[in-house]
Amino acid sequence: MIRDNTSKVKEIKEMAKKLVIVLGTWGFRLSFSLLVFLFGFVAFVFYQAGNRLMLQDEAMHRNSLSQCNLFSGNWVVDNQSYPLYNEQDCSFMWDEFACVKFGRKDLTYQNWRWQPYECDLPRFNATALLEKLRGKRLVFVGDSLNRDQWVSMVCLVESAIPPSLKSRQFDGNLVTFKATAYNASIDFYWSPLLVESNSDDPVSHRLPERIVKINSIEKHARHWTDADILVFNSYLWWRRPKMKLLWGSFESPEDQVIKEVEMLRSYQMALKTWSDWLDIHVNHTRTQMFFMSMSPTHLWGGEWGRPITENCFNETMPIWKEGYWGSGSDIRMMRIVEEALDELRMRGLKIQMLNITQLSEYRKEAHPSIHRRQWVPLTEDQLSNPTSYADCTHWCLPGVPDVWNEILYAYIFYFS
Repeated sequence: MIRDNTSKVKEIKEMAKKLVIVLGTWGFRLSFSLLVFLFGFVAFVFYQAGNRLMLQDEAMHRNSLSQCNLFSGNWVVDNQSYPLYNEQDCSFMWDEFACVKFGRKDLTYQNWRWQPYECDLPRFNATALLEKLRGKRLVFVGDSLNRDQWVSMVCLVESAIPPSLKSRQFDGNLVTFKATAYNASIDFYWSPLLVESNSDDPVSHRLPERIVKINSIEKHARHWTDADILVFNSYLWWRRPKMKLLWGSFESPEDQVIKEVEMLRSYQMALKTWSDWLDIHVNHTRTQMFFMSMSPTHLWGGEWGRPITENCFNETMPIWKEGYWGSGSDIRMMRIVEEALDELRMRGLKIQMLNITQLSEYRKEAHPSIHRRQWVPLTEDQLSNPTSYADCTHWCLPGVPDVWNEILYAYIFYFS
């Protein structure tokens, strides 16, 4: 098909050349308005041909990807194409993910490309995505791992925007990246449990007792319901045997009913509240939605052949064991999400799970470890034992979340 398109473009070029020759010969006989019309006609023909080529190319990608499992593959070294951006060049990098800034010397974690077995991931094109988002709003809703992915997305697109035409704004739980020339925004909304909780403050949320207002979501949802594309996540903050669930108000202790409920049941209840809101309030036709599967941790070195006391600290290579699955990833929670998404699709909503868990499981070396900003001064005991404060949950940028966004990009363009 590409050869056919090329021959068509050549034919159009030949027509244009002949028209220019005719105009050069007869131009003195033609009125100025006719000249303008003819040149406009040639430009229109080229524009239409370009559009047809772009649409045919997109259709070819869609056909080739439609039978491909983007989540089944392996990591390959690619020093030519990766990283997709440099940490120091991203104006909106966050210190939690800026591993080079905080002393990481081994940079090989930046040079791995995810290669699906059955196809190639489409190359991320920042300008194409911004055009897709023109006049629209993309919102990431969830916890700090979703913020990790949001920062990655901002870093991926911002190089295509002049400095004077991009900005970042903070408004409570909402952070907005604005691409002014496109009238587009890419936002992050802090809501680690999706529903209301006592951990909703975007700064002060590390509390000894976690309480979830299981039937309440409107406080958060009113900030993202109008988005054109929504990307959700919520796993990490549920990882405890039981959750304290609240019926009533945080502000009125005398009216509160608090029950301890097993975690999986609590999670199921929260997703029911979230699903019901989406069904009633989100535009079924316009809104495209995604749920990111669990981002794995690498906290126990014994799971990949290291001493049990070790973790991701000082790791420099991925895990090579096919199908490796750490104990930090709970398949039961993922099944609960899949059931909720199945029900939403039956109700007519456009929503997909992006199952990034397995591909991320292999990347034990891609976490910040000790190379990130520490918000609380470290003790002497911690400094003498770096594994005690190594961050083996979040991800360095550039890094693994860029691949999540490459997959998200493929779904936005070719699976919608």
